[in-house]
Amino acid sequence: MIKKPAKPARDTIAPSDLTFGLSTCKRCIWIKYWFKVTLPGQFPIVGTLSKLQEAQFRGASMPDLDPSLRPGKITKWGEWVKSDYISINGTKTPWRILGIYDVLAENDDGTLGLIDCKVSESERDSGQFYAPQLESYAFALENPAVGKGREVASMGLLVWKPNSVLGDNATNYGFGVEQKYVPVEREPETFFKVIEELITVIDGDFPESGSGCGTCNYLTQRLGLE
Repeated sequence: MIKKPAKPARDTIAPSDLTFGLSTCKRCIWIKYWFKVTLPGQFPIVGTLSKLQEAQFRGASMPDLDPSLRPGKITKWGEWVKSDYISINGTKTPWRILGIYDVLAENDDGTLGLIDCKVSESERDSGQFYAPQLESYAFALENPAVGKGREVASMGLLVWKPNSVLGDNATNYGFGVEQKYVPVEREPETFFKVIEELITVIDGDFPESGSGCGTCNYLTQRLGLE
């Protein structure tokens, strides 16, 4: 049993932990927040592709991305946001949201449009899976640690699905993609249910590992060989 330190190693919650963290392994989440130990990332190309997407959409008109979006244009990208303290059932917790959104639009009516860029062909890009993550960014934008909040009128995914190879010689190739915008409905109530579950896990005792956690399963099998 791991001994719980006097205080967590961090006091902010990463938006991605509301999706990939809780859905994978609560033990790994607990270790991350109390000891700041995480598995190194295995997909360095993701960062490169994300930057290419952000660059492509700088200054883009929102209705050009999807007719359902309010008039406005993308004015910010790759910026950190930090929220005020999160309150659960009227009680203020010591936790805040801290993360980097992909792109943000200034709508003509003064509201904001939040978009998360994805390069993927996963079926979970329906939007529902990423809703808590996007809501956490929206919460930070509407309830910032410093300054005045702004209403987030729309959230969505801008997905690139690779579907072809482009190029005309041996040194100049690229990938063609199918682009689609996936709207994500605002669900603050669901966000607070998920964030409450995450905080309960973090503040609780050392949890069991997730049955589908590849990291925990690997460590268990490896220790069994020693």
